Amino acid sequence: MNVDVTPLPGIGTRQDFASKAGRRIGVVNHRDGRFDLIVSKVDDPDACTASIPLTPEEAGALANLLGSPQLVAALDEQQRDVTGISTKQLPIGPHSPFDGRTLGDTAMRTRTGVSIVAVVRAGTAHPSPGPEFNLAGGDLLVVVGTSEGLRKAAEILERG
Repeated sequence: MNVDVTPLPGIGTRQDFASKAGRRIGVVNHRDGRFDLIVSKVDDPDACTASIPLTPEEAGALANLLGSPQLVAALDEQQRDVTGISTKQLPIGPHSPFDGRTLGDTAMRTRTGVSIVAVVRAGTAHPSPGPEFNLAGGDLLVVVGTSEGLRKAAEILERG
């Protein structure tokens, strides 16, 4: 997929691509940290048909929603023939006791037997995070383990 990057003097940058549906979909990344999700016509990228302002937190949540399922689907496909093993996305919510703490603080493998194979933040996957990895609200943890282990892991992330 070809992503066009256009400098916007005094504003920031515009990054967009042409969809198969005949629209340009993109993001304006403002210099002050704000984002706009934009949709325009393929033949006239300056004719914006929709613009949705997003805070950095909203942009990160949207990126996680769009990026994380692809990673989980790939892991599910690889483990399809392994009985008793599942892959799941577990969020670090805004009130999680682990928001701002390290992955090691969760003691997840010791407490549940699950493995955290990646952390997805703002659409970027951080594979094989170490115990020193700092977690943040809005992160999605990609975990692999038994159904019971995954259930316990979700409880730990919510309650501590």
